[in-house]
Amino acid sequence: MMTSIRRRWRAEGGYRQVLGLAVPLVLSTGSWSVQGFINRMFLTWHSPESLAAAMPASMVNYAIMSIFISTAGYVSTFVAQYHGAGQDHKVGRTLWQSVFVALAATLVNLLLIPAAPGFFRIVGHQPAVQAEEVLFFRILCLGAFPAVMASALSGMLSGLGRTTPVMAVTLSATGVNILLDWLLIFGHLGFPALGIAGAGWASVAAGTVQLVAFSFIIFGRRYRERFRTSQWRPDAAALGALLRYGLPAGIQFFIDMAGFTSFILLVGRLGRDELAATNLAFNVNTIAFMPMIGIGITVSVLVGQSLGKGDPARARYAVRSAFDLTFFYMAAVAVLFFLFPRVFLSPFAAASDPQTFRSIERIAVILLRFVAIYTLFDALNIIFSSAIKGAGDTRFVMWMIFGLSIGILVVPSFVAITWLGATIYTCWVIASAYVVALGISFFLRYRQGKWESMRVIEAAPRERAGSTSRS
Repeated sequence: MMTSIRRRWRAEGGYRQVLGLAVPLVLSTGSWSVQGFINRMFLTWHSPESLAAAMPASMVNYAIMSIFISTAGYVSTFVAQYHGAGQDHKVGRTLWQSVFVALAATLVNLLLIPAAPGFFRIVGHQPAVQAEEVLFFRILCLGAFPAVMASALSGMLSGLGRTTPVMAVTLSATGVNILLDWLLIFGHLGFPALGIAGAGWASVAAGTVQLVAFSFIIFGRRYRERFRTSQWRPDAAALGALLRYGLPAGIQFFIDMAGFTSFILLVGRLGRDELAATNLAFNVNTIAFMPMIGIGITVSVLVGQSLGKGDPARARYAVRSAFDLTFFYMAAVAVLFFLFPRVFLSPFAAASDPQTFRSIERIAVILLRFVAIYTLFDALNIIFSSAIKGAGDTRFVMWMIFGLSIGILVVPSFVAITWLGATIYTCWVIASAYVVALGISFFLRYRQGKWESMRVIEAAPRERAGSTSRS
């Protein structure tokens, strides 16, 4: 067994190569979860209404934004395949088409601002929570352009396998966000105490910092000369290709986010404590899930680069290596969530009203045990959906998530809450079943092997048929 581990550690597509690319991305995506965790911890200290409002408002915003962020971020797969095929001169052409995606996101979000009060009124949360939801959502809508363009620029760097700059920029932006949260939510150091509005402005400012930093890197001389990042021009063929493959990825992310957002909004009808406890459980869940998004990006990049070289065997080897590492991590986190849930909830209790928080914590402890169980299936979801998306199989992912989200998550939750008088725990059984079904579906699709013959780029003049050790 140790011999096998050492062999896989050293091999191309093995543990060492996966970790070399993934660790900076894990730290980057992990910083998002830290940012969200601290943001909601501060809001918990501020008021129960702010905590209850933050997750629904941010998830509605991100569900909409995810279409554009994921479409623009799919630049990473094009870049990986072009880079693997030795066609670096085509990278800049694809990157620039993401500007149109960012402009579309800006227009849509501006149109949504006046619609916010009516939407959250329909959702039916308590009036005090509604007011906070509307305020937070409107501010987040103003950060559309920097968020989408930062996704495209970081996607280019990730596709090239240059993940350390992504980590440096993301961690810096996270630091800015946390500092501004502290200053603007509570009004420290002479800043105004804006409450949940302060959290929104902190997020917009951090996204802008991220965009500026990525721009300095990618439009510098080194990248301009090799990847032609300064050659701005509309390109109908490149934009069409980005939308053909990237838009299904964006819609997939939107459907997934919309499904969970609908779930949270429905849970809000059960009461403030149930909604707040669900927010806490999902917030803690990001500790496990968001870092693994970095592994997922790594899988897509390695699959894309390998297929660009005409070497699907190396892609399979890398996917197996990434799955081993992800499953080990997720299993460890699952044990901690199941056995020690109060440890993860204790930061939220630190400055909260003890009597108010006690009833929320009682529910959240049980919900974290649901998280512990379905976390293992999230490993299947992350790795195998990322693998087939890295090849270009984005339509399958989109339709599968659409079917399962409607059929297993949203409709059963609506029926259970609206007509059957379900408890919060019944709702979480439904949510867990959805995650399990996703993981199994993507694993089976990957095992079919159709992704091995897919490409998102035009065929190179000559494609090398390589071979490495099989997983």
